[in-house]
Amino acid sequence: MTSSQRFSVQGKVVLITGASSGFGAHFARVLASEGAKVGLAARRVDALESIAAEIRKVGGTAATAKLDVSDSASIRQAVQAIEQSLGRIDVLVNNSGVSIGKPLLEQTAEDFDAVVNVNLRGAFLVATEVARRMKADGKGGSIINIESILSFRQAGQIAPYAASKAGLTQLTRSMALELARFKIRVNGIAPGYFATDINKEFFDTDGGAAMIKRMPSRRLGELEELEGPLLLLASDASSYMNGATIVVDGGHLSSNL
Repeated sequence: MTSSQRFSVQGKVVLITGASSGFGAHFARVLASEGAKVGLAARRVDALESIAAEIRKVGGTAATAKLDVSDSASIRQAVQAIEQSLGRIDVLVNNSGVSIGKPLLEQTAEDFDAVVNVNLRGAFLVATEVARRMKADGKGGSIINIESILSFRQAGQIAPYAASKAGLTQLTRSMALELARFKIRVNGIAPGYFATDINKEFFDTDGGAAMIKRMPSRRLGELEELEGPLLLLASDASSYMNGATIVVDGGHLSSNL
């Protein structure tokens, strides 16, 4: 097998959660452009259909499914729908995530539960549903959890988010330990701060500009800079990687506190 073949995702079926915008939508477009059959799943079906239509227009293969990662029945239905449309799932990109920004003492139990139910519990439920199917047919697969540099570091006003992402990093390692015998690899990508529609307004403020100045790279990441780690973990090139987290943050974790 050549190097290019090992990095190929041609023909692989990839399920991406949280695919209606941001990282998830970008991952769907990238993987489809590389020949993968992409299953887009999220709560906003209209947004999913728009992205799927865009992918099909340029010759890609895409299917959509409504998914609420906090609901086990919704997860089973979405996974079944994608498999019926595209075939057995080879790769899961566990990308769904939410955050509630408030000072710690204003965060409520409901806020905490809302974040953890999606970012950690939801990731667990989707991964185990897909992993059971990967184990059943004996072919294995790759699960990619989208973690965060806040798995390893702190920031103000997002305690539930940081806790959920730290939990997801540990879940990645625990799942890798137990699923390796079934030829299922579980790894993570921990992005730093990337330029997206969601955070643009903050980084245009004085506080956001000050944060950028503290980064070793002195800039935000671009979505395209996540593509290498994504294709690595989705392809056979990472066949001996399991329980690893690839940090993509421009050196942010190496900066001074």
